[in-house]
Amino acid sequence: MKPRLLVTSLLVLGLAACGSTPESTQTSTPPSSDLSSVKKDDALAALLPPEIASAGTLKVGSNIQNPPNNFYDQDGKTPMGSEVDLIKAIAAKLGLKAEHSDMAFSSLITSLETGRVDVTMAAMNDTAERQQKIDFVDYFTSGITIMVQKGNPQGVKSVDDLCGKGIAVNLGSSQEQFGKEQSQKCLAAGKPEVTLSVTDSDTGNQNQLRTGRVAAILNDLPTAVYVAKTAGDGKYFEVVPLAPINGGPYGIGVAKKNAKLSEAIKGALQSLIDDGTYDKIVTTWDIKQGAITKATINGK
Repeated sequence: MKPRLLVTSLLVLGLAACGSTPESTQTSTPPSSDLSSVKKDDALAALLPPEIASAGTLKVGSNIQNPPNNFYDQDGKTPMGSEVDLIKAIAAKLGLKAEHSDMAFSSLITSLETGRVDVTMAAMNDTAERQQKIDFVDYFTSGITIMVQKGNPQGVKSVDDLCGKGIAVNLGSSQEQFGKEQSQKCLAAGKPEVTLSVTDSDTGNQNQLRTGRVAAILNDLPTAVYVAKTAGDGKYFEVVPLAPINGGPYGIGVAKKNAKLSEAIKGALQSLIDDGTYDKIVTTWDIKQGAITKATINGK
């Protein structure tokens, strides 16, 4: 998870809550996935640690404020999002019910290590540094995505098409760094540089794109997809259908002492991939660009 994205998500949700959302960030809530067909797999459930199997619940630690991955429904109480749907499906495959606990992102790993929760799922990148403390069952690949005006009037179909165009990015983000690097590549290829508009306002960036002051916005895949789908009820923006740029995995965190749980979750995830449920979830939330085909633990 990138801190800049968290700020952006909070801004959008906070404005919506106080009833003063600018026109460019008006949102409509996408439907959750239909998970009624997911049934318990007895062989996978047998892999569970006895204390979790007997409890009948999978305690999930999350930081529920990052749409479309995880956020609250209009009642302000019910978690929803692509990650919420997926962990519900994984739990159902194991004969469990997912029970979410909302907490600070910085406390997730500690809560896992102390046993307050069984797993974490909060758009957390699986990194070598974090693998020193916990294990990850990788379930999605995120990265930088290009968002353009609806209909893509400036014909941005690849990163090379950014040369000579204005691009909006958030200050201090990985997108800003990528934009600078891409600009240098454009110059090295004898093409015009990328003109970066660097701001600390996602709303301002969206307004720039809507009015044509920039040709595109660079953002993280799930966030860009969510904005494209919900801003102006999906009438303002679209995401260029490319694989995530500089992509990396999101992982379900599991305590290292709980290797059996990791294997059970990995098996459940692979089963959901194989039977089409996983595809249904990523399709519902329009994030198929980051879909995986093989469940792994720590990328292996």
